[in-house]
Amino acid sequence: MLIDVITLFPGMFAGPLDESILRRARESGRLQLQIHNLRDYAHDRHRTVDDRPFGGGPGMLLKPEPIFEAVESLRREDSWVILLGPAGRTFRQETARELAGKSHLILICGSYEGVDERVREFLVDDEISIGDYVLTNGALPAMVVIDAVARLLPGVLGHEESAAEESFSRGLLEYPQYTRPAEFRGMKAPEILLSGDHGAVAEWRAEQALKRTRERRPDLLERAAEEATEEISKKRRD
Repeated sequence: MLIDVITLFPGMFAGPLDESILRRARESGRLQLQIHNLRDYAHDRHRTVDDRPFGGGPGMLLKPEPIFEAVESLRREDSWVILLGPAGRTFRQETARELAGKSHLILICGSYEGVDERVREFLVDDEISIGDYVLTNGALPAMVVIDAVARLLPGVLGHEESAAEESFSRGLLEYPQYTRPAEFRGMKAPEILLSGDHGAVAEWRAEQALKRTRERRPDLLERAAEEATEEISKKRRD
């Protein structure tokens, strides 16, 4: 996969994307990552990328010209262009799986009070928000998307089952896990995990995942029920 990032703050990406799994993904060639400074696509003396909003109001907006030029210089037939901003659909694990199936992502990092609306209407394919809170700019959301997507690429994780067993991968939180020693300061790991009975272990894990999700994120169960109902309705209509 190739990911191009368009940002006003390219220096923010140095470090987080050069460590751990992302570093190995890049070194192996499974992930190509290119960071582009939006100001490189502004051609006036001051490399201006923002201006005051028509109609008045606080703050500044990113101008359309440099963003369009940046995207058009990078776009290919297989590109998927994403604007990172608070008005986008909420980023979830299924979103990461969807994007992991693309071969080329172009991520546009929002800044200031936002972007000229023509970027949304005529340039991007998708808009994504990582949550209902305000950040200084879109660099951190871009890193979140890159991390979540890259680890789903074939061969990036050391164990291919790792991604399938993680929280949210099956619509539930992950079950509790334990490792050696079996007893630590009087706290014991569940006997069933030491039994060697794989069927019983699988059943226990499923029960615990459901219990934890019900207690901590009941909204996930509600969403799963809604999706199941929609799927049944769709099959009946078909």
